[in-house]
Amino acid sequence: MAGQKLKLRRAAALLVLIASAAGFAFTLPGCAKVDDGWPDKGGPKVVVSFAPLYCFAVNVAGDDATVRNLLTTTGPHHFNPTDKDARLLRRADIFFVNGLGLEGDKPDAMKRGSGNKKLNIVDLGAKIPADKLFEGSCNHGEEEGEHHDEHGTDPHVWLNPDYAIMLVESIRDELKQADPNHAADYDRRAADYSVKLRKLKADGIELLKDKKDRKLVTFHDSMTYFAKAFDLKIVGVVQKKPGSEPTDLALKKLIALCADDTAPVRVLCVEPQYGNSNSGRELLKILEHKKVPNPVLVELDPLETVVPEQLSAGWYEAKMRDNLENLARGMK
Repeated sequence: MAGQKLKLRRAAALLVLIASAAGFAFTLPGCAKVDDGWPDKGGPKVVVSFAPLYCFAVNVAGDDATVRNLLTTTGPHHFNPTDKDARLLRRADIFFVNGLGLEGDKPDAMKRGSGNKKLNIVDLGAKIPADKLFEGSCNHGEEEGEHHDEHGTDPHVWLNPDYAIMLVESIRDELKQADPNHAADYDRRAADYSVKLRKLKADGIELLKDKKDRKLVTFHDSMTYFAKAFDLKIVGVVQKKPGSEPTDLALKKLIALCADDTAPVRVLCVEPQYGNSNSGRELLKILEHKKVPNPVLVELDPLETVVPEQLSAGWYEAKMRDNLENLARGMK
């Protein structure tokens, strides 16, 4: 009996060790049941990695599927999966991720840690034609000291309504495959939501059509797809790695670019996720000192984080319209 108990203790310790190595803590068999966040209802159980994908998925899903969002106030730059995240994946059917390097290898690690071998991880970015993607140097999800490819693929596709529609269509197709009995409903809701996204783009173009100074400096390398949608040009970024202040050399190059007498750049974008950064304010003061005409800070949100209480089916549209209105006030 004592030997059997010892074997059981060793087996339990091994399970804990495996879970810890994967970065998760699990409830062992025999422990009290923990709420995994899923209601007792039929239909696909869908997890999405972050807020824009939640809006896309929930607008397609309607009442036929249940959608849960993973990242809230912590964005993909600083995300480390927890035991709560693992529990959410245990009974999920589909895990929609942006891909294109945004979430790194964490979705696969989370699947292994959850023990849900049937979980379908859908890389939405991989479904976008390669010739429509842009290069980008934003090192989402990389740990300190890791190698970074300066010519990787820019993952910020959700910031362009045209690309958002592509993501919506891919989500629609996956839900139809998982739940063919409601295929017509997924088709209808995806079409209705795509109409809203097209109107979002049209309204933005109309709002900015008379603006002359269409060159921007963005806070980090996140707004290329957004700029394409609304005929803007990104001429530089403040932070190559989000959360890391620019080097003196990088700042000097940015100042020289913005203070060019022939084509000065006056619109400097900051992000609410990095409100404690001094980079944008410092650059603004320097440009004022160099007599750049009316430089201005504009808040431009890459929509990578969300206050949980604010997340709704209409959150993406509202935040994108906030970005456009902020730009319209700052541009001339």
